[in-house]
Amino acid sequence: MPSDACDVLIVGGGPAGSSCAWGLREAGLDVLVVDRKAFPRDKVCAGWVTPQVISALEVDLEEYARSRVCQGITGFRTGLIGGREVENHYDRTVSYGIRRCEFDEYLLARCGARTCEAESVDRIERDDDGWIVNGTLRARLLVGAGGHFCPVARLLGARSVPGTLVVAAQEIEFAATPVQLAAGTIEAAVPELFFCRDLEGYGWCFRKGDYLNIGLGRTKREQLATHVQQFVDFLRSRGKIDGDVPGRFHGHAYQLYERTLPVLCDDAVLLVGDAAGLAYPQSGEGIRPAVESGLLAAGVIAAAEGNYARGKLAEYERQVIERLGRPRAGAATDWLPASWLRGLAQGLMASRRFAKNVVIERWFLHMHEPALVPPVGNAAHECAG
Repeated sequence: MPSDACDVLIVGGGPAGSSCAWGLREAGLDVLVVDRKAFPRDKVCAGWVTPQVISALEVDLEEYARSRVCQGITGFRTGLIGGREVENHYDRTVSYGIRRCEFDEYLLARCGARTCEAESVDRIERDDDGWIVNGTLRARLLVGAGGHFCPVARLLGARSVPGTLVVAAQEIEFAATPVQLAAGTIEAAVPELFFCRDLEGYGWCFRKGDYLNIGLGRTKREQLATHVQQFVDFLRSRGKIDGDVPGRFHGHAYQLYERTLPVLCDDAVLLVGDAAGLAYPQSGEGIRPAVESGLLAAGVIAAAEGNYARGKLAEYERQVIERLGRPRAGAATDWLPASWLRGLAQGLMASRRFAKNVVIERWFLHMHEPALVPPVGNAAHECAG
Protein backbone atom coordinates (compact mmCIF):
# COMPACT_ATOMS: atom_id res chain seq x y z
CA MET A 1 0.00 0.00 0.00
CA PRO A 2 1.20 3.58 -0.64
CA SER A 3 3.01 5.05 2.36
CA ASP A 4 2.73 8.74 1.43
CA ALA A 5 -0.14 10.72 -0.05
CA CYS A 6 -0.61 14.20 -1.50
CA ASP A 7 -3.15 16.15 -3.50
CA VAL A 8 -0.82 17.04 -6.38
CA LEU A 9 2.33 15.12 -7.33
CA ILE A 10 4.64 17.05 -9.68
CA VAL A 11 7.19 14.91 -11.49
CA GLY A 12 10.15 17.17 -12.25
CA GLY A 13 11.64 20.00 -10.20
CA GLY A 14 12.84 22.27 -13.02
CA PRO A 15 11.30 25.68 -13.84
CA ALA A 16 8.00 24.17 -15.06
CA GLY A 17 7.45 21.97 -12.00
CA SER A 18 8.67 24.48 -9.42
CA SER A 19 6.60 27.28 -11.02
CA CYS A 20 3.50 25.10 -10.85
CA ALA A 21 4.19 24.30 -7.19
CA TRP A 22 4.87 27.98 -6.43
CA GLY A 23 1.61 28.94 -8.13
CA LEU A 24 -0.23 26.51 -5.85
CA ARG A 25 1.36 27.76 -2.61
CA GLU A 26 -1.82 29.51 -1.44
CA ALA A 27 -4.33 26.98 -2.80
CA GLY A 28 -4.46 24.92 0.37
CA LEU A 29 -3.29 21.79 -1.45
CA ASP A 30 -0.64 19.33 -0.33
CA VAL A 31 1.91 19.45 -3.18
CA LEU A 32 4.90 17.13 -3.56
CA VAL A 33 7.65 17.65 -6.16
CA VAL A 34 9.68 14.58 -7.12
CA ASP A 35 12.87 14.78 -9.19
CA ARG A 36 15.31 12.06 -10.19
CA LYS A 37 18.27 14.33 -9.43
CA ALA A 38 19.47 15.96 -6.22
CA PHE A 39 19.66 19.76 -6.42
CA PRO A 40 21.74 21.64 -7.34
CA ARG A 41 22.17 19.55 -10.45
CA ASP A 42 23.82 20.17 -13.81
CA LYS A 43 21.40 21.15 -16.55
CA VAL A 44 22.41 21.70 -20.15
CA CYS A 45 20.90 24.99 -21.28
CA ALA A 46 22.21 28.23 -22.77
CA GLY A 47 20.63 29.85 -19.74
CA TRP A 48 19.06 33.25 -19.99
CA VAL A 49 15.71 34.51 -18.77
CA THR A 50 13.72 37.50 -19.96
CA PRO A 51 12.28 40.26 -17.76
CA GLN A 52 8.82 38.75 -18.35
CA VAL A 53 9.94 35.55 -16.59
CA ILE A 54 11.40 37.52 -13.69
CA SER A 55 8.13 39.45 -13.43
CA ALA A 56 5.87 36.40 -13.62
CA LEU A 57 7.83 34.67 -10.85
CA GLU A 58 8.27 37.81 -8.74
CA VAL A 59 12.00 37.16 -8.45
CA ASP A 60 13.91 39.69 -6.37
CA LEU A 61 16.91 40.12 -8.68
CA GLU A 62 18.90 42.12 -6.15
CA GLU A 63 18.64 39.30 -3.64
CA TYR A 64 19.14 36.60 -6.29
CA ALA A 65 22.35 38.18 -7.61
CA ARG A 66 24.05 38.39 -4.21
CA SER A 67 25.26 34.81 -4.38
CA ARG A 68 24.46 33.67 -7.92
CA VAL A 69 25.40 34.50 -11.51
CA CYS A 70 22.97 37.06 -12.90
CA GLN A 71 24.43 38.58 -16.05
CA GLY A 72 22.62 41.57 -17.45
CA ILE A 73 22.29 41.37 -21.26
CA THR A 74 22.26 44.61 -23.24
CA GLY A 75 22.92 43.40 -26.78
CA PHE A 76 23.36 40.51 -29.19
CA ARG A 77 25.79 39.62 -31.95
CA THR A 78 24.19 37.50 -34.69
CA GLY A 79 24.89 36.08 -38.13
CA LEU A 80 25.43 32.92 -40.13
CA ILE A 81 28.17 30.48 -39.19
CA GLY A 82 31.13 31.64 -41.28
CA GLY A 83 29.32 34.76 -42.46
CA ARG A 84 29.12 38.40 -41.54
CA GLU A 85 28.32 39.37 -37.94
CA VAL A 86 26.01 42.21 -36.96
CA GLU A 87 25.57 43.77 -33.53
CA ASN A 88 22.57 45.35 -31.86
CA HIS A 89 22.71 47.10 -28.51
CA TYR A 90 20.11 48.44 -26.10
CA ASP A 91 20.19 51.20 -23.50
CA ARG A 92 18.67 48.84 -20.95
CA THR A 93 18.92 45.27 -19.76
CA VAL A 94 16.79 43.09 -22.06
CA SER A 95 17.52 39.69 -20.51
CA TYR A 96 19.53 38.00 -17.77
CA GLY A 97 22.12 35.27 -18.04
CA ILE A 98 21.80 32.63 -15.34
CA ARG A 99 23.34 29.27 -14.52
CA ARG A 100 20.63 26.62 -14.52
CA CYS A 101 22.21 24.75 -11.61
CA GLU A 102 21.66 27.88 -9.49
CA PHE A 103 18.38 29.12 -10.97
CA ASP A 104 16.59 25.79 -10.74
CA GLU A 105 17.75 25.19 -7.16
CA TYR A 106 16.53 28.67 -6.20
CA LEU A 107 13.07 28.16 -7.71
CA LEU A 108 12.62 24.72 -6.19
CA ALA A 109 13.76 25.84 -2.72
CA ARG A 110 11.30 28.74 -2.59
CA CYS A 111 8.28 27.03 -4.21
CA GLY A 112 6.71 26.14 -0.88
CA ALA A 113 6.03 22.49 -1.67
CA ARG A 114 7.39 19.31 -0.15
CA THR A 115 10.21 17.90 -2.24
CA CYS A 116 11.65 14.46 -2.82
CA GLU A 117 14.99 14.60 -4.64
CA ALA A 118 17.08 11.81 -6.14
CA GLU A 119 13.91 9.76 -6.67
CA SER A 120 13.26 8.27 -10.12
CA VAL A 121 9.70 7.62 -11.20
CA ASP A 122 9.75 4.06 -12.49
CA ARG A 123 6.13 2.95 -12.15
CA ILE A 124 2.86 4.86 -12.51
CA GLU A 125 -0.47 3.15 -11.87
CA ARG A 126 -4.05 4.42 -11.96
CA ASP A 127 -6.89 3.43 -9.64
CA ASP A 128 -10.28 4.85 -8.64
CA ASP A 129 -8.73 7.36 -6.23
CA GLY A 130 -6.05 8.75 -8.52
CA TRP A 131 -2.45 7.70 -9.05
CA ILE A 132 0.06 5.45 -7.34
CA VAL A 133 3.70 6.21 -8.16
CA ASN A 134 6.52 3.75 -7.46
CA GLY A 135 4.12 1.80 -5.26
CA THR A 136 4.66 4.25 -2.37
CA LEU A 137 3.24 7.63 -3.40
CA ARG A 138 -0.45 8.35 -3.88
CA ALA A 139 -1.79 11.51 -5.55
CA ARG A 140 -5.16 12.71 -6.78
CA LEU A 141 -3.56 14.72 -9.58
CA LEU A 142 -0.34 14.12 -11.52
CA VAL A 143 1.66 16.90 -13.23
CA GLY A 144 4.35 15.87 -15.71
CA ALA A 145 7.22 18.36 -15.61
CA GLY A 146 10.18 16.08 -16.22
CA GLY A 147 11.36 17.40 -19.57
CA HIS A 148 11.37 15.68 -22.95
CA PHE A 149 11.78 12.20 -21.46
CA CYS A 150 9.26 12.72 -18.67
CA PRO A 151 7.66 9.40 -17.62
CA VAL A 152 4.26 11.11 -17.33
CA ALA A 153 4.53 12.33 -20.93
CA ARG A 154 5.44 8.80 -21.97
CA LEU A 155 2.39 7.50 -20.09
CA LEU A 156 0.12 9.82 -22.11
CA GLY A 157 1.78 8.91 -25.40
CA ALA A 158 2.92 12.51 -25.88
CA ARG A 159 6.09 11.43 -27.69
CA SER A 160 4.27 9.32 -30.27
CA VAL A 161 2.12 12.11 -31.75
CA PRO A 162 2.74 12.21 -35.54
CA GLY A 163 4.38 15.32 -36.94
CA THR A 164 6.16 16.52 -33.80
CA LEU A 165 9.42 18.39 -34.38
CA VAL A 166 12.30 17.61 -32.02
CA VAL A 167 15.57 19.51 -31.58
CA ALA A 168 18.77 17.70 -30.66
CA ALA A 169 21.46 19.84 -29.07
CA GLN A 170 24.91 19.57 -27.57
CA GLU A 171 26.51 22.11 -25.28
CA ILE A 172 29.06 22.73 -22.58
CA GLU A 173 29.41 25.29 -19.80
CA PHE A 174 32.75 25.90 -18.13
CA ALA A 175 34.75 28.44 -16.17
CA ALA A 176 36.59 30.69 -18.63
CA THR A 177 40.36 30.83 -18.46
CA PRO A 178 42.12 34.03 -17.28
CA VAL A 179 43.35 34.49 -20.85
CA GLN A 180 39.81 34.37 -22.22
CA LEU A 181 38.54 36.78 -19.60
CA ALA A 182 41.45 39.20 -20.08
CA ALA A 183 41.11 39.15 -23.87
CA GLY A 184 37.52 40.34 -23.67
CA THR A 185 36.72 38.77 -27.04
CA ILE A 186 33.39 37.51 -25.73
CA GLU A 187 31.53 40.40 -24.14
CA ALA A 188 29.68 39.38 -20.99
CA ALA A 189 26.60 41.43 -21.82
CA VAL A 190 26.40 40.40 -25.50
CA PRO A 191 25.50 36.76 -26.31
CA GLU A 192 26.43 35.55 -29.80
CA LEU A 193 24.03 33.58 -32.00
CA PHE A 194 25.06 32.04 -35.32
CA PHE A 195 22.61 30.20 -37.54
CA CYS A 196 23.40 27.18 -39.69
CA ARG A 197 23.33 28.00 -43.39
CA ASP A 198 20.42 25.62 -44.01
CA LEU A 199 18.48 27.35 -41.17
CA GLU A 200 17.88 24.00 -39.48
CA GLY A 201 19.50 25.19 -36.26
CA TYR A 202 21.94 27.59 -34.67
CA GLY A 203 24.90 27.76 -32.36
CA TRP A 204 25.56 30.10 -29.47
CA CYS A 205 28.47 31.40 -27.45
CA PHE A 206 27.51 33.17 -24.26
CA ARG A 207 29.59 34.51 -21.40
CA LYS A 208 27.88 34.71 -18.01
CA GLY A 209 30.18 36.32 -15.50
CA ASP A 210 33.24 34.07 -15.43
CA TYR A 211 31.53 31.19 -17.28
CA LEU A 212 31.24 30.40 -20.97
CA ASN A 213 28.37 28.42 -22.46
CA ILE A 214 28.79 27.05 -25.99
CA GLY A 215 26.35 24.86 -27.85
CA LEU A 216 24.47 24.07 -31.03
CA GLY A 217 21.06 22.58 -31.73
CA ARG A 218 19.42 21.31 -34.92
CA THR A 219 16.11 19.87 -36.02
CA LYS A 220 18.04 17.61 -38.40
CA ARG A 221 19.95 15.40 -35.99
CA GLU A 222 22.19 13.64 -38.50
CA GLN A 223 25.90 14.28 -37.89
CA LEU A 224 25.15 16.61 -34.98
CA ALA A 225 28.59 16.09 -33.46
CA THR A 226 30.19 17.13 -36.76
CA HIS A 227 28.13 20.34 -36.86
CA VAL A 228 29.13 21.08 -33.27
CA GLN A 229 32.83 20.59 -34.02
CA GLN A 230 32.58 22.81 -37.09
CA PHE A 231 30.95 25.49 -34.96
CA VAL A 232 33.71 25.27 -32.36
CA ASP A 233 36.28 25.58 -35.14
CA PHE A 234 34.46 28.67 -36.42
CA LEU A 235 34.49 30.26 -32.96
CA ARG A 236 38.18 29.52 -32.63
CA SER A 237 38.95 30.96 -36.07
CA ARG A 238 37.18 34.20 -35.11
CA GLY A 239 39.15 34.44 -31.87
CA LYS A 240 36.08 33.92 -29.70
CA ILE A 241 37.51 31.01 -27.76
CA ASP A 242 41.09 30.16 -26.96
CA GLY A 243 42.49 26.66 -27.36
CA ASP A 244 40.52 23.48 -26.76
CA VAL A 245 37.14 23.40 -25.07
CA PRO A 246 37.61 21.70 -21.68
CA GLY A 247 35.55 18.60 -21.10
CA ARG A 248 32.96 17.07 -23.37
CA PHE A 249 29.70 18.37 -24.79
CA HIS A 250 26.46 17.10 -23.26
CA GLY A 251 23.42 16.26 -25.34
CA HIS A 252 19.75 16.89 -24.76
CA ALA A 253 16.53 16.98 -26.76
CA TYR A 254 13.28 18.91 -26.64
CA GLN A 255 10.12 19.21 -28.68
CA LEU A 256 9.12 22.42 -30.45
CA TYR A 257 5.64 23.89 -30.26
CA GLU A 258 5.15 23.57 -34.01
CA ARG A 259 3.23 21.58 -36.65
CA THR A 260 0.90 19.78 -34.27
CA LEU A 261 -0.84 20.51 -30.98
CA PRO A 262 0.88 18.51 -28.24
CA VAL A 263 -0.86 16.39 -25.63
CA LEU A 264 -1.49 18.65 -22.65
CA CYS A 265 -3.93 16.91 -20.31
CA ASP A 266 -6.23 13.98 -19.57
CA ASP A 267 -8.20 12.81 -16.56
CA ALA A 268 -6.27 13.82 -13.43
CA VAL A 269 -3.05 14.58 -15.31
CA LEU A 270 -1.40 17.64 -16.89
CA LEU A 271 1.86 18.19 -18.79
CA VAL A 272 3.89 21.41 -18.50
CA GLY A 273 7.09 22.80 -20.01
CA ASP A 274 9.27 20.52 -22.11
CA ALA A 275 7.23 17.51 -21.01
CA ALA A 276 4.38 19.09 -22.96
CA GLY A 277 6.61 20.12 -25.89
CA LEU A 278 6.15 23.88 -25.54
CA ALA A 279 9.56 25.28 -26.58
CA TYR A 280 9.34 28.29 -28.89
CA PRO A 281 9.70 27.11 -32.53
CA GLN A 282 12.12 29.76 -33.83
CA SER A 283 14.57 29.86 -30.91
CA GLY A 284 13.95 26.58 -29.10
CA GLU A 285 13.86 28.60 -25.88
CA GLY A 286 11.95 26.69 -23.23
CA ILE A 287 12.30 28.49 -19.90
CA ARG A 288 9.55 31.06 -20.46
CA PRO A 289 7.02 28.53 -21.83
CA ALA A 290 7.94 26.25 -18.94
CA VAL A 291 7.34 28.91 -16.31
CA GLU A 292 4.16 30.22 -17.90
CA SER A 293 2.66 26.78 -18.47
CA GLY A 294 3.44 25.89 -14.85
CA LEU A 295 1.64 28.99 -13.63
CA LEU A 296 -1.32 28.42 -15.96
CA ALA A 297 -1.59 24.83 -14.78
CA ALA A 298 -1.53 25.97 -11.15
CA GLY A 299 -4.40 28.36 -11.77
CA VAL A 300 -6.51 25.68 -13.43
CA ILE A 301 -5.73 23.14 -10.70
CA ALA A 302 -6.70 25.56 -7.95
CA ALA A 303 -9.91 26.54 -9.74
CA ALA A 304 -10.88 22.90 -10.28
CA GLU A 305 -11.48 22.52 -6.51
CA GLY A 306 -10.69 18.83 -6.56
CA ASN A 307 -12.58 17.95 -9.76
CA TYR A 308 -9.74 16.76 -11.99
CA ALA A 309 -11.79 15.27 -14.81
CA ARG A 310 -10.49 15.80 -18.36
CA GLY A 311 -13.34 18.20 -19.12
CA LYS A 312 -12.39 20.41 -16.18
CA LEU A 313 -8.65 20.38 -16.92
CA ALA A 314 -9.25 21.20 -20.59
CA GLU A 315 -9.29 24.85 -19.49
CA TYR A 316 -5.50 24.54 -19.18
CA GLU A 317 -5.27 23.47 -22.81
CA ARG A 318 -7.40 26.43 -23.84
CA GLN A 319 -5.20 28.86 -21.92
CA VAL A 320 -1.98 27.45 -23.38
CA ILE A 321 -3.34 27.86 -26.91
CA GLU A 322 -4.50 31.37 -26.08
CA ARG A 323 -1.05 32.21 -24.74
CA LEU A 324 1.12 30.57 -27.41
CA GLY A 325 -1.30 30.47 -30.34
CA ARG A 326 -1.90 27.32 -32.31
CA PRO A 327 1.24 25.61 -33.63
CA ARG A 328 2.27 26.68 -37.13
CA ALA A 329 1.62 24.13 -39.84
CA GLY A 330 5.22 24.43 -41.02
CA ALA A 331 8.18 26.70 -41.65
CA ALA A 332 9.77 28.01 -44.83
CA THR A 333 12.44 25.32 -44.53
CA ASP A 334 9.72 22.75 -45.27
CA TRP A 335 8.95 23.96 -48.79
CA LEU A 336 11.55 26.43 -50.10
CA PRO A 337 14.41 24.98 -52.20
CA ALA A 338 17.73 24.77 -50.34
CA SER A 339 19.42 27.20 -52.73
CA TRP A 340 16.72 29.80 -52.05
CA LEU A 341 17.07 29.32 -48.31
CA ARG A 342 20.81 29.85 -48.47
CA GLY A 343 20.35 33.05 -50.44
CA LEU A 344 17.64 34.37 -48.14
CA ALA A 345 19.63 33.51 -45.04
CA GLN A 346 22.76 35.22 -46.28
CA GLY A 347 20.91 38.46 -47.01
CA LEU A 348 18.61 38.56 -44.00
CA MET A 349 21.14 37.57 -41.35
CA ALA A 350 23.50 40.29 -42.58
CA SER A 351 20.80 42.92 -42.01
CA ARG A 352 21.04 44.70 -38.67
CA ARG A 353 17.38 45.67 -38.86
CA PHE A 354 16.19 42.09 -39.48
CA ALA A 355 18.46 40.82 -36.71
CA LYS A 356 17.06 43.35 -34.24
CA ASN A 357 13.37 43.36 -35.12
CA VAL A 358 12.91 39.68 -35.97
CA VAL A 359 15.73 37.49 -34.66
CA ILE A 360 16.30 39.20 -31.31
CA GLU A 361 13.06 40.91 -30.38
CA ARG A 362 10.55 38.42 -31.81
CA TRP A 363 12.27 35.03 -31.96
CA PHE A 364 14.44 35.17 -28.85
CA LEU A 365 13.12 37.81 -26.45
CA HIS A 366 9.43 37.88 -27.41
CA MET A 367 9.37 41.54 -26.47
CA HIS A 368 5.92 41.99 -27.99
CA GLU A 369 4.39 39.54 -25.52
CA PRO A 370 3.73 41.01 -22.07
CA ALA A 371 4.50 39.11 -18.90
CA LEU A 372 1.91 36.65 -17.69
CA VAL A 373 1.52 38.73 -14.53
CA PRO A 374 2.37 42.40 -13.93
CA PRO A 375 5.61 43.31 -12.15
CA VAL A 376 5.36 43.01 -8.37
CA GLY A 377 7.63 44.15 -5.56
CA ASN A 378 11.29 44.13 -6.48
CA ALA A 379 10.84 42.41 -9.87
CA ALA A 380 11.93 45.54 -11.74
CA HIS A 381 15.36 45.64 -10.05
CA GLU A 382 18.26 44.84 -12.32
CA CYS A 383 21.17 42.74 -11.20
CA ALA A 384 24.79 43.65 -11.70
CA GLY A 385 26.42 42.33 -14.84
